[in-house]
Amino acid sequence: MDKARVITLFIGVVRAGSFSAAAAEAGLTPQAVSKAVRQLEENLGVRLFHRTTRSLRLTDEGERLYELANPGLRLLDEALDQVRDSRQDLDGLIRVAAPTSFGSVKLVPLLREFQELHPAIRFDLLFDDRFTDLVEAKIDVGFRAGNPPERNLVSRKLGDIELLICAAPRYLARYGAPRDVAELAGPGQRCTGFRHPNTGRLMPWELNIDGATVYQDVPAVASFNTVEGELEAVRAGVGIGQLIGYMVEPDLASGALVRLLPQLDSSEHGLFLYYPQRGQMPLRVRHFIDFIGAAGERLFPAYRPRRPGPHPKRK
Repeated sequence: MDKARVITLFIGVVRAGSFSAAAAEAGLTPQAVSKAVRQLEENLGVRLFHRTTRSLRLTDEGERLYELANPGLRLLDEALDQVRDSRQDLDGLIRVAAPTSFGSVKLVPLLREFQELHPAIRFDLLFDDRFTDLVEAKIDVGFRAGNPPERNLVSRKLGDIELLICAAPRYLARYGAPRDVAELAGPGQRCTGFRHPNTGRLMPWELNIDGATVYQDVPAVASFNTVEGELEAVRAGVGIGQLIGYMVEPDLASGALVRLLPQLDSSEHGLFLYYPQRGQMPLRVRHFIDFIGAAGERLFPAYRPRRPGPHPKRK
């Protein structure tokens, strides 16, 4: 017996004053409602109604059950109403998952802008370079670099991730700039590397050669499991790195880093926003998704480098 169902129907009969009226409200037949109440009576071992062809009234046991159960059902109704109404409110919590670098550099400033528009909305952020299962982690909106997420997810591409080859001026003063791929991977240069967050495997460099994407293994003098760590190493002159465009924008603008071999720059992969397929999405989540979508051009502006000067010659 579904206790919640039969008690709800019992209370519905009391409130409506008849089985037929309660059945119409519940979308059932009077016979189905009567059967449910009989099941409840059999389960409790008491009669809940005095029934005649002309009247219906509660027994003492029925009165007691109604007095005890009705407040609980009213609280349940109020809870359901509050949840239903929350779908139309721009307040509450949004849980977001994103890659660490994108989250800290690009997403956090956008959250500030969004909260200025909707100050009652709060965020719970999970920064992780591994793919996050939204259902398991109870996430509303996720961001992912690389290929679009699979499975039963809705995804939207926000922009291309540009990979730029960069070095610090102090590195170039000592080792000079490579003129092609052969010199880049040769013994005269020192490069950094990035390890895949899931597998730990050293990732090959992704290069655009004659319009095709080529994956080139480049020996690494230092490898990192975070893009932030690799960026700091390149800034310090440890080696040449292939870095995410949006991470190095300020350094390229200030001259702290120099862009090398721009003809090899690649943008094979993108940054995707993804979320579960839900017809009853809370309004706050829908507004956030639309806000991020509208900010796509600001997230990934096309990089236009300054005209490069002559690189120092290799010693």
